[in-house]
Amino acid sequence: MAKECSFDIVSEYDKQELVNAIDQVKRELTSRFDLKNSNSEVELEADKAITITTNDEMKLKNIIDILQTKLVKRNLSIKILSPKSIENALGGNVRQVFELKKGLSQELAKTIVNDIKATKLKVQASIQGEQVRVTGKDKDDLQAVIQTLRKNEDKYDYPLQFTNYRG
Repeated sequence: MAKECSFDIVSEYDKQELVNAIDQVKRELTSRFDLKNSNSEVELEADKAITITTNDEMKLKNIIDILQTKLVKRNLSIKILSPKSIENALGGNVRQVFELKKGLSQELAKTIVNDIKATKLKVQASIQGEQVRVTGKDKDDLQAVIQTLRKNEDKYDYPLQFTNYRG
């Protein structure tokens, strides 16, 4: 009997890298000339959200740019950020919250499974909680599924990782 091969499709991020990126942003806030004395704050809230508070929307855009740059340098996708609307905070400041995306939603998992079925490859895809497991007898079919999903990654709006590859 042929051996089954499998891998999981997940959407996660390295928490420690995220903490390091936030620390780098905070350090840059104290050293950058245009952001000094702007009472700007960047807070990570229990791995659920990042809150940025500052004087005005121009500074907010600069801080968001710094944050995205630091995330990319630490191999974190900026797709993990889900921006909420900009709101007014105390003292005439502005605040923006970015929720952190982790795990595949049911709708996204269904979309991924449908995309895998559309490839007509001899693999099975099953939703298991916040991940999708893909199994098949041929390693080449699994590699083709990964390539197809990587090509369509813009469509998903979530960073995808392929883990637990068993061949």
